[in-house]
Amino acid sequence: MTDVWPQLEPLLARVQKPARYIGLEDGAVAPAHQPHQVAWLLAYPDTYEIGLPNQGLQILYEILNERDDALAERTYAPWTDLEDLMRAGGVPLFSVDAHRAASDFDILAFNLSAELTYTNLVNMIDLAACPVRAVDRGPGDLLIGAGGHCTYNPEPIADFVDFVVLGDGEEAVGDISAVVAAWKAAGKVDRRGVLVALAAVPGVYVPSLYDPAWDASGTFLGLTPNHPDAPAVVEKRTIADLADWPYPKRQLVPLTEVVHDRLNVEVFRGCTRGCRFCQAGMITRPVRERPADQVRHMVAEGLRRTGYDEVALTSLSSADFSGIEDVVAGIVCGGEGGPDGAAGGAGQVSVSLPSLRVDAFTVGIAGELQRARRSGLTFAPEAGTWRMRQVINKLIREEDLYEAVDAAYRSGWRRVKLYFLTGLPTETDEDTLGIARLARNVVEIGRRYHRGASVTVSVGGFVPKPFTPFQWFGQNTLVELRRKIGLLRDALPRDHGVQLKWHTAEATVAEGIVSRGDRRLADVIEDVWRAGGTFQEWSERFDLSRWTEALDRHGLTLEHFVYRHRTPDEALPWDHLSAGLHKDFLWQDWQDALAEVGLEDCRWTPCYDCGACTGYGIEHVVASATPPAGGSQGTGQDLGRGGAVPVVLLGVDRAPVEVAS
Repeated sequence: MTDVWPQLEPLLARVQKPARYIGLEDGAVAPAHQPHQVAWLLAYPDTYEIGLPNQGLQILYEILNERDDALAERTYAPWTDLEDLMRAGGVPLFSVDAHRAASDFDILAFNLSAELTYTNLVNMIDLAACPVRAVDRGPGDLLIGAGGHCTYNPEPIADFVDFVVLGDGEEAVGDISAVVAAWKAAGKVDRRGVLVALAAVPGVYVPSLYDPAWDASGTFLGLTPNHPDAPAVVEKRTIADLADWPYPKRQLVPLTEVVHDRLNVEVFRGCTRGCRFCQAGMITRPVRERPADQVRHMVAEGLRRTGYDEVALTSLSSADFSGIEDVVAGIVCGGEGGPDGAAGGAGQVSVSLPSLRVDAFTVGIAGELQRARRSGLTFAPEAGTWRMRQVINKLIREEDLYEAVDAAYRSGWRRVKLYFLTGLPTETDEDTLGIARLARNVVEIGRRYHRGASVTVSVGGFVPKPFTPFQWFGQNTLVELRRKIGLLRDALPRDHGVQLKWHTAEATVAEGIVSRGDRRLADVIEDVWRAGGTFQEWSERFDLSRWTEALDRHGLTLEHFVYRHRTPDEALPWDHLSAGLHKDFLWQDWQDALAEVGLEDCRWTPCYDCGACTGYGIEHVVASATPPAGGSQGTGQDLGRGGAVPVVLLGVDRAPVEVAS
């Protein structure tokens, strides 16, 4: 075992935030490594304060450390100040739990939640004293794995990783540990052999067992297995019952400030709303709810152990959780209304519901939330007009939004945040300016109750993602995205109670490069990394020119990877992987989007046959209850599927337009 601490400790006085690297959190473990155990180093490729709250990593950390045949420690991307000192002093990537060198582990496994962290992944592999390209690794080198939402198109990083886990990891990590344990027992002599064995694990994709092909024009033709045991299609892994996995049981409590520093309890996984832009909602289907009693127990035990006074009930649409008002009431009331003495009395605990849907937010929820400490509320209409919301299938009427914010302001909130996307398929300037109109109307509602009521409008550029109906859409150009932000800046003067914030168009374009790319982008990612392009998620570190210059060096273009529309018959880089969704369902949903046809939540309709429930022992049952208010109810719109739809794409103006100052 290599203890890095004697080398690391003298360096910490010379870096910006030494607490990032010391570990010692409440709930952390420093397991003793045993020869028969598979040692996992779980990595988040961003700073400690961003990665520490990640629930996926914390869940696997606990599950692996409960096993007899495995153990796990954690690592995060060192900031540039420490990295410089590490490289100068020969200090390798290390775990924060026991400060062991990465080379002491068998597997370095990354949680990938954002594409712009790919250069950090390469950097951390290099810091771990491991060849960055999988083809250059020998039997004694680390196995490099990855999981998370980004791995539904792992091809841009396929040359850097040895295996990828699609879908839920709770069961998969045990199967992987068994395979690697057998390899260790045999002396780690045959690296390709262990990769072939990993490919037999459901949900595991081994890129080196597949060969990509392109034609003379550079058009991608698909991937072909180069080993008889490699499956033609890799299906994602799905746990059927969330109640069987009540993790994390011991959420880590950091010693320093991190994002989302609160108790986080996942209430359900998956989503049936069918928002066409939302990759998470598509790839995590089917919906699996955690029993309400289990949620209450996890909250009560978590509050008791951690000392937090804020709870986030996490999911893709938390207000859709069955009985959400009763659960929130029990948490806020604590010892009076909640089981197990969840808190010390009424008003002691603040509850947040991330991913609030406007049409699921009720006066009852507002009333319960306001009994505790109030912070801001965030709603996500996503688009500024009803036409545009039908295109993206976010079936929220303006009345839904106004009723929700009225309930919030009336219950005591003074500020509301609204999140929108720009650059969506068929988007026009009228749709863009609809964002400003909605924001002004929300401020007017707030000022009925509070003189200083305000609204923050946050706008992100849309990036089409794999396994969504919009995977065929040509992303808006850099010029067009800048122009649309300029329209909003002109339409929303700062002195009207509305603050406008936006994600830079340059970062949106860079994310688009790697979101739907193929293996040729490995050279681009490595070039950006070697040019110093780490922490591309951070505005002070991001530089689009690094990406465009790297594309140029390798004969690749933004037009090909980002701006062009895909055709229905072309091979997509992720066609050999399955998120459980039928490709013809996604294509039909794309056609429905272009026809401005919305589809109701499938809990209230006959099955759309998306494929998500197939194979998991889950039968589609139409709920007998009345659907919630909102959505398409009372709109007078025909939400049924129609006939053939012409492919007409608007709002993708390629002309050079000056950005408003």
